[in-house]
Amino acid sequence: MTQDLIIAKPNLPLSYPIQGVEVMPLQTIVIPGLGLHGVTEEKYQVILRASLGTLNTLADISDDVVSGRGEKKLTILTSNMELLNFILKHVTYTSVVYQLSAVDMMSLESGHHVAQFPVIIRQPILPKLFDPGADRKISSLVTITVKAFLRYHKLRRLIKSIRQYYPDIKIIVADDSNITEKIEEENVEHYIMPFGKGWFAGRNLAISQVTTKYYLWVDDDFLFTERTKIEKLVDVLEGTNLDVVGGSVNGNTYRFQLLYQERDDSGCLHLRFGSFHKLEGFPNCVITSGVVNFFLAHTDTSRHASYDPKLQRIAHPEFFMDGLGILLVGSCNDVTIGHQEHKPPSDPDLTKVENEYKKFRTNTQEQIKFKLALHYFKNRLKCYSQR
Repeated sequence: MTQDLIIAKPNLPLSYPIQGVEVMPLQTIVIPGLGLHGVTEEKYQVILRASLGTLNTLADISDDVVSGRGEKKLTILTSNMELLNFILKHVTYTSVVYQLSAVDMMSLESGHHVAQFPVIIRQPILPKLFDPGADRKISSLVTITVKAFLRYHKLRRLIKSIRQYYPDIKIIVADDSNITEKIEEENVEHYIMPFGKGWFAGRNLAISQVTTKYYLWVDDDFLFTERTKIEKLVDVLEGTNLDVVGGSVNGNTYRFQLLYQERDDSGCLHLRFGSFHKLEGFPNCVITSGVVNFFLAHTDTSRHASYDPKLQRIAHPEFFMDGLGILLVGSCNDVTIGHQEHKPPSDPDLTKVENEYKKFRTNTQEQIKFKLALHYFKNRLKCYSQR
């Protein structure tokens, strides 16, 4: 929501709040800080105006002095400055329209002097707490999520590596293979989707089933190693206001900045590889906009950004684009996950699976055009660049 620019004029005799005045929808508050100072007149007149609420004063004063109670314009007329400031000290604002978030630009007038200040109407969001468990084990805080497609030999190897270091942690698998195999292991939830439903649809499904505070995203061909320390990533999220923190895949952090230029009718989005600055308190971490496919994220805030199910094949930065302004992202190079080798398998059946996978993994020109068209339309872009 774009808010109006407020500039405090110099040498005004009026005192008023610049910011920090909030009211819940349909509730009443006393507006703090109102006053008139440093002027001498036979008669003092002060007018307050609102647009989304009504005004009143708790002071028990006659209608000859205060008029417009319960309306959007409140007028105070008196020859007694002390009385005037007493009334102003007890002016109330009542929200009369139910809105989740809005700004009422109030005005305070006395003679030629006019001041404006905002009253924020905001419905507080209920907190969402997650039980960390009595022992605060990683398995009580983190769920591992993975999207699978065709390559069960790689998925089983990933799960085996996870169990070597985290035997109790829950793993959620979203699978849109055409011929499915059952993954029947303890603490593994295997969800079967329609064939070829897609990359982001699978991510949405997996994350929709997470009940822990955080989820760790991994690809189905990753491998846990002794350097895959989920605890370190949890420490970062617990110790900062970050929503997402990425690690590295065999040393590759794939950090990028998203720079948005907002305009009246459209905007321009630029992807630049790199980071913004270091993360205070964590020497191996930086602040950035997007990270590699190995990251720990707050479950609740990730759901706000979501994964666009229209993107079925190669898509990754798009999640962070949709999360721009919602997700605060960091990246740490001291937590690493391995990647299974790309060499062709010796088993001819597995070679057939890998070749079939490649057909779906590679983006066609038609899909690339569709993805760009979706960007320009959905995000109301005028231009997009990447380098």
